[in-house]
Amino acid sequence: MAWDCRADIIGYGGAAGGGKTDLAAGTMIKRSERALFMRREKAQTEGVIQRMTEILGSTDGFNSQKSIWRIPGRGLCEFGGLDNPGDESRWQGRPHDKKIFDEVTEMREKQVRFIMGWTRTNKPDLHAQVLMTFNPPTTEEGRWVIGFFGPWLDKNHPLYPTPPGQLRYAAMLPDGNGGSKDMWLDSAEPFVLLHDKPCYEFNPADYKPEQIIVPKSRTFIPARLTDNPFYMASGYMSTLQALPEPLRSQMLYGDFQAGITDDPWQVIPTSWVEQAMAKWKLPDRKPPMDSMGVDVARGGSDNTIIARRHGMWFDAPLTYPGKETPNGPAVAGLAIAALRDKAPIHIDVIGVGASPYDFLQSANQHVLGVNVSEKAMGTDKSGRLRFMNQRSELWWRFREALDPDNNTGIALPPDEQLRKDLCAPKWKVQGSVIQVESREDIISRIGRSPDWASAYILALMDTPRLADMRRVSQHGPIEEYDPYASQRAMNNSTQYDPYA
Repeated sequence: MAWDCRADIIGYGGAAGGGKTDLAAGTMIKRSERALFMRREKAQTEGVIQRMTEILGSTDGFNSQKSIWRIPGRGLCEFGGLDNPGDESRWQGRPHDKKIFDEVTEMREKQVRFIMGWTRTNKPDLHAQVLMTFNPPTTEEGRWVIGFFGPWLDKNHPLYPTPPGQLRYAAMLPDGNGGSKDMWLDSAEPFVLLHDKPCYEFNPADYKPEQIIVPKSRTFIPARLTDNPFYMASGYMSTLQALPEPLRSQMLYGDFQAGITDDPWQVIPTSWVEQAMAKWKLPDRKPPMDSMGVDVARGGSDNTIIARRHGMWFDAPLTYPGKETPNGPAVAGLAIAALRDKAPIHIDVIGVGASPYDFLQSANQHVLGVNVSEKAMGTDKSGRLRFMNQRSELWWRFREALDPDNNTGIALPPDEQLRKDLCAPKWKVQGSVIQVESREDIISRIGRSPDWASAYILALMDTPRLADMRRVSQHGPIEEYDPYASQRAMNNSTQYDPYA
């Protein structure tokens, strides 16, 4: 397959049988001096190795123990997998002029972006590139690729529909909430950031080289079965035509809009989250704040997230990288600054959350420490199922709040990271006990912590304000008041309706 594209990052995907393996093999053999070929599991690289053997006619130069192929007279190819979170660190500082991520929808976005950072060459006549090959994602976890190539694949993207092969330009810039995101730009013209905005009129002598940002170009080429005469001749099309929908549309036509199914044990269905986000709009005047949820960064790439609830309307998340919240006072200060109407603050006190909890208490704030590993006292809405721990109960309460049949009026900000996090956990039932997947298990499966969702499930907790409790308290000192006693009593009744 002939290939000549100027893009820095190339997406090639769509229909099954579109020649993705041949494209990867040809790129490594003919258009690179040092290439890296990645799959989700290292064992899956065997397919391209077999295809390269067919093309080259031998395995001369291939070292199966080191997974390195030194192609005589050409270059070097390495093969690897991203089986587990942290595997990407093995490739830190390892430069390649071609990095190929095959079936990238099966990979974790964070790992792919990390490895892309060492795509480079010192050969002026050799273009360093990233190639991603993929079929339409069939699960929620692979949807990140649609956003990554949004101008070509996402109908809601402002640049959609971009014609196949057209170059677009993007750079990773601050998102205004302490994080970063891809920003699509009009050209590859260098710029600097001025107040977190691109500024093209600048004197290069006034800035360090690392402060001058050069956007990377991307493009997407659709893969079609009809592009591969060998598969067409084999009758493979009839095999794809026999698949059930939506798999048929995905694999036969390369339809990225065809249904992406949730895991049957996903705690919160994606459609419920999307419906709640579709209801969200910024009011002229916000109702009083009823609750705040704080999930504290656990170091590394984690974020401290503050969620604020006004009735059943949730405000946009406040996000702070872990390096900006290094200690308890820093987190407590951010929480107090965001607080309104003397709303109660719910904070996860496991591990690093204990310190900001102590500082908030010493600052006379109405703060409740939540240990999600402790025993849960309630039941689900039916009254028939109990929970393994408070974490499971909190997640289930959020599920029930989002259930359209419950008509709670919940509105969530249309934040993509929040959507991903809320759809991340899975659950299981043992006997009559619901157990939601632990944070550690989620990290192991998808490669990140669901920080955004953790803050929002805390913000859903309904604790009366101290002032309200003082007005109604008839039972002695306020310090003895248990804000969850009545809720637990009602939960133990089979007639309990948490949304009545």
